[in-house]
Amino acid sequence: MINMYFVMKLPKTSNTFPLQFSKMTSYRQLLLEIKLKVSTVMQMSFELIKKLSEAFGPPGYEVEVRKIMRKELEKYGEIKQDRLGSIIAKLKGSNGPKVMLAAHMDEVGFMVKLIDKNGFIKFSPLGGWFDQVLLGQKVRIRTKRGDIIGVIGSKPPHILEPKEAEKVVKKKEMFIDIGASSKEDAEKLGVRPGDPIVPETITEKMANQKLIMGKAFDDRIGCAAIIEIMRALSKESLNVSVYGVGTTQEEVGLRGAQTSGWVVSPDLCFVLEVGIAGDVPGVKPEDVQEKVGKGPAILLRDATLIPNIKLRDFLFDLAEELKIPYQVDVLERGGTDAGRIHLIKQGVPSIVIGVPTRYIHSHVGVLSLEDFQNAVKLVSEAIKRLDEKTIKSFTE
Repeated sequence: MINMYFVMKLPKTSNTFPLQFSKMTSYRQLLLEIKLKVSTVMQMSFELIKKLSEAFGPPGYEVEVRKIMRKELEKYGEIKQDRLGSIIAKLKGSNGPKVMLAAHMDEVGFMVKLIDKNGFIKFSPLGGWFDQVLLGQKVRIRTKRGDIIGVIGSKPPHILEPKEAEKVVKKKEMFIDIGASSKEDAEKLGVRPGDPIVPETITEKMANQKLIMGKAFDDRIGCAAIIEIMRALSKESLNVSVYGVGTTQEEVGLRGAQTSGWVVSPDLCFVLEVGIAGDVPGVKPEDVQEKVGKGPAILLRDATLIPNIKLRDFLFDLAEELKIPYQVDVLERGGTDAGRIHLIKQGVPSIVIGVPTRYIHSHVGVLSLEDFQNAVKLVSEAIKRLDEKTIKSFTE
């Protein structure tokens, strides 16, 4: 189905007919032009997501992602930065109650813990990892002398005892092999304790060109959404001030959300995130309800936030009015930046909009570009309808 939010401007109409076509313009040609326009916009979204996804940025080391965010957001806003490294862009020309758009720039990763005498690296996780997804995966280590590629290894299954082979290998038993022959060799390559590590993955389209796979969609997809929302709103006359914020260190405790939230002091907050897609074998509907390709998810609750109910219903009504597909979900464990932002000062009406994603917190996730674009559309259209009276009504 064509996403009409991105459709080209149609030819001018006459007074007699809704739409007249010249000899050079047919209905079929018009449809082809519309499809081309939609395809172009989707490709632009993919290229932005790819650039952000492939950037290096575990918690506390978000510099590369921040540079991309700054370059994109300075086209539309005035840039600030807090002391934890979160980037804050106020949309040019926007005034009124403050609406904060938040997405975290960091990805789950690791840190070099120590180098053993044979040159193998023991690592400490930055963020939540399921041990079973790690073995045999490529990683990138950022050292003072440049990046080094390695692979996560452990004892081969051929030499494991039967009972040992049945168990999941723990992270503490794993190591990274960078091809060094000794501790001194690894140190000569520039590796030292404290160096950050991320998965080594490219972002690419799947056979279904609307689906993409790559690393760090949690939460580079939210970062991309903020950029596209700011771009869309830069052409609008608004009754609110809009702040696009890329936060730091979400995966280790929602830290940048707290500091940037105090800088902005918002009256309302939308957190742009991944959702957890459950449309894979072995996942029950009572565990998670989201499906890839069925629209963005409006989160009903997680372990850190019960969203503002009137704001939630406002989004439900708007999505149904504009025929934007959406889903709902409940996550009883885990949380997002909204968990900190909604507690700023007297409290901030907040809600999480997620792009359903398979296999988060692993080397490769899968999501739908259409879900991404519909998330952008839903939040953009919501902000265009906000004013002081409407925002006050959410807490009355």
